[in-house]
Amino acid sequence: FGQNPILVMLLGLCPVIVATQSINNALGMSVAVLLVLLFSNLIISIINHIIEVPSEIRIPIYIVVIASLVTIVDLLMKAFTPSLSESLGEFIPLITVNCIILGRAESFASKNKVLPSILDGLGMGIGFTIALVLMGSIREIIGNGSWFGMVLNDGSMIQPMLILILPPGGFFVFGMLIALFNRLAEGKGKEPATLSCCNCPQAASCMKASEGGCE
Repeated sequence: FGQNPILVMLLGLCPVIVATQSINNALGMSVAVLLVLLFSNLIISIINHIIEVPSEIRIPIYIVVIASLVTIVDLLMKAFTPSLSESLGEFIPLITVNCIILGRAESFASKNKVLPSILDGLGMGIGFTIALVLMGSIREIIGNGSWFGMVLNDGSMIQPMLILILPPGGFFVFGMLIALFNRLAEGKGKEPATLSCCNCPQAASCMKASEGGCE
């Protein structure tokens, strides 16, 4: 929660708005990213000692590994979930340049052993999933009155807020979740300052504040 890649670190935001129009899209994108993160961290941790020298080839090799995994995931989605693949479109191939995956490969998997790298990929993938599932659920329930295909609000009593399934609504929900996660990460924050003459806006022109030694 404190290092959520989407809502705290603000990484890999490219698919967030498009992939959260529905909970199905959000889950599909989340599973794809989680699998690529997990296996890219695993592979890079294993082969890192081979590609350390020369260092110039390190990043290109990371990208080749990630692109190969994304291609496999993309083909599997086209074979087994064609409707989901069509709905997400080009955002699945774009996982190749997702900065969460390349960032974890460079900053963690390349410097750690296999098990910690697997756990790091799993943790970041779950954080990504939490963010997208929250956004997808809020947007679909309030904006469309449904969730996983189940009708929760048929519009007979409360009209769904259709704007939430549109891009402006997506940005609104995204901003609200960022604020919530930042608040949770920081705790209750500082206590409000105690009112006194010295922190009064009129202290500079007040005789009583001057006598109290505020200047």
